[in-house]
Amino acid sequence: MRKLAIALTVLAAAALAPAPAAAQASPCHAFVQKNPYVRVIRAGVKRANQPRQVAIRFVGHATFRIRTPDGVVIATDYAGRAGPGPVPDVVTMNHAHHTHYTTSPDSRIDHVLRGWNPAGDGPAKHDLTVRDVRIRNVPTDIRGPGNSVEPDGNSIFVFEVADLCIVHLGHLHHELSDRDRALVGRVDVVFAPVDGIYTLSLAEMTDVLEGLRASLVLPMHVFSGRSLRRFLAGTRETFTVRMAETSPITVSRRSLPREPTILVPKRMARSSDPSR
Repeated sequence: MRKLAIALTVLAAAALAPAPAAAQASPCHAFVQKNPYVRVIRAGVKRANQPRQVAIRFVGHATFRIRTPDGVVIATDYAGRAGPGPVPDVVTMNHAHHTHYTTSPDSRIDHVLRGWNPAGDGPAKHDLTVRDVRIRNVPTDIRGPGNSVEPDGNSIFVFEVADLCIVHLGHLHHELSDRDRALVGRVDVVFAPVDGIYTLSLAEMTDVLEGLRASLVLPMHVFSGRSLRRFLAGTRETFTVRMAETSPITVSRRSLPREPTILVPKRMARSSDPSR
């Protein structure tokens, strides 16, 4: 009965997920892949000898610069800075704080994806494909003045590229509901805010990350070495912790760690040194 109940839960979650775009099925909504009680038979797929790699560079705060195998450049939580290199093709933004968005993005950016709906008549809705990457969003709520709540003020952005599901949590203010989790889908790489104050507490963020079951966690939104060290200390029983030796890092489906791993971007590594 327990196996049946778990299988039914997985199928119910899948039913909540949006239908895949007509031109591109979503590899990130294959829920049964993570369930030990559901057997999946995969058809043979020919793969190139060299895996398709995604380059990820930490720019600062909550901004990462992502370069896809086909050369699409994306900047997350873009507030005007996108790191060295060409102007991004796509930027994503959230407006919980001005350090996560700009009202005057570079006019050369082809796609500016706001995680909130400026018209205020419902959540932001994004689902587009730019060459080899599909980008979609899952709206979440943010805290307003006092105890108020702004529905759908933040977006979790999902980047589906090179058979990877890369997720940026944005300025996440609450733990994920079953529906949120279903809409996000499978997670291979996640960018997680670990300030412990302005977003979620460190314990709550750790719970979110354990629930997402990503292979690779890249922390962001760090305000001090002390808070980063506290976060890392609280996750060592569940995650392997490593310091990135290069920038950018490259990720492929084949190179994902076997055990859940937190990889601290090179620019953060010194501040997380336990001896400091």
